[in-house]
Amino acid sequence: MATIFNVDDKMRASLRQNYDEALKDENFKRLVSKVKASEEEKINNTSKFKDTIECLKNCKNCKGIAACKNSNIGYVYYPDVYNEHIEFEYIPCKYKKEQLEKEKNKKTMEKEIESASLKDIDLNDKSRVKLIKWITNFIKTYDSSKKNKGLYLHGNFGCGKTYIISAAFNELAKMGVSKEVVFFSTLLRDLKANFDELESTISYLENVDLLLIDDIGAEKVSEWSRDEILGTILQSRMNNFKTTFFTSNYTIDELEKHFAKDGDNVAAARVIERIKVLTDDIEIEGENRRKDQ
Repeated sequence: MATIFNVDDKMRASLRQNYDEALKDENFKRLVSKVKASEEEKINNTSKFKDTIECLKNCKNCKGIAACKNSNIGYVYYPDVYNEHIEFEYIPCKYKKEQLEKEKNKKTMEKEIESASLKDIDLNDKSRVKLIKWITNFIKTYDSSKKNKGLYLHGNFGCGKTYIISAAFNELAKMGVSKEVVFFSTLLRDLKANFDELESTISYLENVDLLLIDDIGAEKVSEWSRDEILGTILQSRMNNFKTTFFTSNYTIDELEKHFAKDGDNVAAARVIERIKVLTDDIEIEGENRRKDQ
């Protein structure tokens, strides 16, 4: 008489065999030992544990999101236990967490910029007296048909540089003046990611009435970013009397050293000269107003 095998028994035996084979891998063994669930649950999820191991191997020497080899970029397929059952979910890696945090901060900053108002600025801060006088006079005398100097505003991180200039921009926008605030590092990254839009983006930034290039000096220096992007925008705005503002943690002299990191002192000096022609130089001091956010 032929032996009759129960299909479920054969499946369980096969799963057990796969699990025992997988346990020969120290990484697999270490992972399942951390999961507080029954052995049967672990056996039933052998293939998913293997997927996690593959993700972790990819993450081991990863240099960043751009180099991620996982199927779900920036995430690790990882086990957890709910009601005694193992469930797998995608957990962001450290690089993805940093990216998500930056995006969150960017959205917060964009909302603040859009709603920035002069009435919310602390006028009693003595360190801002010179700046407030300059901003007030700028708003009163601004004429888009004439040459208007912008501002190179530098100071420590989080002291309100971007907010104050944005508040001035918003005041003039009520009169129909066009404005744009660009975070320079983000602009460069976006241009690289959307190269087909480079020409139209540059053209827009060359021609908008008021332009704030925010946090200049935080970017990685390259000939492309300094000369082809920044240099081109500044030369055009200088030629066409377009008002340009900058914020930075660097003094103008420190910014020149930053731009010369690739050894090209002449190119660095050329960009700095354009900034000096376009702006007045003011320093702002103050506490970090973002530290509790």
